[in-house]
Amino acid sequence: MDIFLLFLGFFFILLGIIGSFLPVLPGPLTGWIGLLLLHFTKVIPMDWTFLGITLGVAILIWGLDYVIPAWGTKKFGGSKYGIWGTVFGLIIGILFLGPLGIIVGPFAGAFIGEMIHDSTDSSRAVKAAFGSFIGFMLSTGLKFLISIIFLRLYFSKFLEYKHLFF
Repeated sequence: MDIFLLFLGFFFILLGIIGSFLPVLPGPLTGWIGLLLLHFTKVIPMDWTFLGITLGVAILIWGLDYVIPAWGTKKFGGSKYGIWGTVFGLIIGILFLGPLGIIVGPFAGAFIGEMIHDSTDSSRAVKAAFGSFIGFMLSTGLKFLISIIFLRLYFSKFLEYKHLFF
C-alpha cells in the first residue's frame, strides 16, 4: 500500500505542475495532495507542521492566482471586460492552439474584451491586454515555482526515508 501511495502522491505532484499552466486545475493545491499522500504512508511520519505550512502556501497561491491577473489589467488601465476576456481567451486559446494558446489566448481575450467595452480606444485596449498578459504570466510563474518546490520537498522526504520503502 505504501508503494501505491508513493506513486499516487508523485502523480499528484506532476498533476500540480501541469495544473500550474491549465486553468482547470489548481496547481499548488493538487501538488499539496501529493505531499499529503506521501505522509499517509507508514514509512514517512506525519508532520502536521510541514503539511500545515505547505497547505497555507498552496491556498495563498490559489487566492493570488485570481488577484494577480486582475491587478495587472487594472494597473495597465483595463476594465472588467478585459479581465473576463483574459479568462475566456486563455480557455479558448488552450483548446484550439494548445501550448501556444497559453501565451496568445489571454492577450487576445483581454484585447477583445476591452474593445467590446470601448471600441474607440484601441491603444488603451492593447495596454490593458498587455497588463493582463503580464499579470497572467506572473501568476502562472508563481504557481509553477511553488509546484516545483513541492516536487523538491516530495523528493527530499522520499530520499530521506527511501531505505524503508524498498
